[in-house]
Amino acid sequence: MAKLLMSDASVDFQVWPNFKLMKAFRHTCACVAVLWLITDSIFAADSPVIAPGAKLEKLGEGYSFTEGPSADRDGNVFFTDSPNDRIVKWTAAEGTLSDWLTPSGRTNGTDFDKAGNLVAGAEEVGELWSIAPDKKVTVLVSTFEGKQFNGPNDLWVGPDGSVYFTDPYYRIAFRNYGSIPLVDGQHVYFVAPDRKTVRRVTTDLFAPNGITGTPDGKVLYVGDIGGQTTWAFDIRPDGGLANKRLFYDRGSDGMTIDDEGNVYLTGNGVSVLDKTGKKIEQIDVPMGATTNVAFGGKDRDLLFITAESYVYGLKMRVKGAR
Repeated sequence: MAKLLMSDASVDFQVWPNFKLMKAFRHTCACVAVLWLITDSIFAADSPVIAPGAKLEKLGEGYSFTEGPSADRDGNVFFTDSPNDRIVKWTAAEGTLSDWLTPSGRTNGTDFDKAGNLVAGAEEVGELWSIAPDKKVTVLVSTFEGKQFNGPNDLWVGPDGSVYFTDPYYRIAFRNYGSIPLVDGQHVYFVAPDRKTVRRVTTDLFAPNGITGTPDGKVLYVGDIGGQTTWAFDIRPDGGLANKRLFYDRGSDGMTIDDEGNVYLTGNGVSVLDKTGKKIEQIDVPMGATTNVAFGGKDRDLLFITAESYVYGLKMRVKGAR
């Protein structure tokens, strides 16, 4: 995840290792006017995933850095604005936006479990949280073998209630590291359905970031930002990973999957890949590097895209996997 630092009218970025450097830019009226000329994106009528006649819509703006969208059972989307330490709710029925939780542990990635709890990576304190509908916070994990996590970044809740989360290391100004040493390296971790057992399930990735899995709980996808690759793994019955294989030769920030098994990667717009890793669609976003993506709306057919200061929506032909 790129970290956004606001300073007057300029925007500077700290970016992940080896990722294409994003240039600092100024929000002048002329720049905005030129960029917004292309907001009415035109998509092919025969797109395999986008609804006919759909256009990319700006749903909200004015945030510092949007991330971590996930939808509840009613299709409402919750996303994070980490620099402002808040979780924001987009209400599907009215299309309105409102602050849902602040402070929020400067949460980054989120996902809902079957009980309706929002599982969240609280980067500020290096913990994994479960946030109940009444906003009560329960800490699921905070250390591994007596060491602090770098900062749980993105996560996926499996159908059995297990959680897989990525723990890359970024230079986060607000992070309170305390006196406990950090874990070694940047890895993917598995939290068992009982929410008590925590295991490290990768050791050979550079900087894992985006993560998602198939609804049957058999395949896990991990975007390795540092290695500029996205990998697929088979999920073993005990939660371990096997049969690591290259899925796509580009890393990804947040990720999601639709009901046909297509995988959505972010960073440069949204790239849509089929089950074999073949690119079948590219969704360009006019402003902001894309950071994450999720399906929401009452029919779960709205692709909700976070992109720095903005959030977008796009009507799809397919629906979210859950």
